[in-house]
Amino acid sequence: MSRFLPEPPHHHDQPPAIGILLINLGTPEAPTPRSVRTYLKQFLSDPRVVEIPRLLWWPVLNGIILNTRPKKSAAKYATVWTRQGSPLRTHTEQQARLLQGYLGERGIQAQVAWAMRYGAPDVERTLGKMKAGNVQRILVLPMYPQYAASTTATALDMVFDWFQKTRNQPELRTIRNFHDHPGYLGALEDSVRQHWRAHGRPDDGTRLLISFHGLPRRSLDLGDPYYCECQKTGRLLAERLNLSREQYQISFQSRFGKAEWLQPYTAPTLAEWGHQGVRRVDVICPGFVADCLETLEEIAREGQQDFLAAGGKEYHYIPALNAKPAWIHALTDLVESHLAGWPLSPPPAVERVETANRARALGASS
Repeated sequence: MSRFLPEPPHHHDQPPAIGILLINLGTPEAPTPRSVRTYLKQFLSDPRVVEIPRLLWWPVLNGIILNTRPKKSAAKYATVWTRQGSPLRTHTEQQARLLQGYLGERGIQAQVAWAMRYGAPDVERTLGKMKAGNVQRILVLPMYPQYAASTTATALDMVFDWFQKTRNQPELRTIRNFHDHPGYLGALEDSVRQHWRAHGRPDDGTRLLISFHGLPRRSLDLGDPYYCECQKTGRLLAERLNLSREQYQISFQSRFGKAEWLQPYTAPTLAEWGHQGVRRVDVICPGFVADCLETLEEIAREGQQDFLAAGGKEYHYIPALNAKPAWIHALTDLVESHLAGWPLSPPPAVERVETANRARALGASS
């Protein structure tokens, strides 16, 4: 039996296509304990995510966490689930559709697909479908602005695993990070300024909290650049917004377990500000380009509770970039710059017009 995956039929009369694969974290199939358990088992079994020796971690994961956490997490997922399903899945799918339309509007013919590191659609099957569609050049973009071994690297691991099992490999390029990309920063700035136009600019009683997903402190000590890239994103965003050092704070959320994580922690920061008499807090999470359970439940809801319970008066979560036009334009710029040097065959004129019309229609509906 061959160690390689079966090869799809090769069509010599078809020109080779370019493919772009967006990869995000993942989501359960449904807000139920059973689906959440399946998702958590895959997620928390990844040695990139939990760097604890398997002999120590396996009994804890299977004996305690997977027997207690799925029910609680499912209840949280139910509070953010929409008619279309998981917010992360919905936003990621929309981003992929809009990106293909925006690229088409620039005369770039490419197949844009999306996959999840954990759950469905999975990376291997998505790459297989792209290859069956005669994609011979693939650009992979993990949708994490700041590089971390537990996010970007593990997403790319899945891509490389598929390549190891593929006999006739396509060309491959990857995007490592975009934490300081001008278009990404501009989209964040635009998002904050839109919020200020609706709710007023910060004054002496207002703070902006720039909150990122947390990681164990040990990851920084071992050489992971994530903390430094978060600091740079936060600093550059604050500079674009003309904020003084007293008007904003960078923090880290979602601490898990007893070990020290990257600090300062988000929840204690919100409580401290409430006790200090800070009247209003606006929170943005630049590490997430699509809203998900962590932003919509932990930050938008639990964060509000923490701040108001400590004496704060007004709390606002600024939504993720999702399908905002400024972000999709930035995403298109980022992708186009990494396609440089690959032959880009423009589609027929009629198809270009139809693609541009679809892009504009999708942008208007978002």
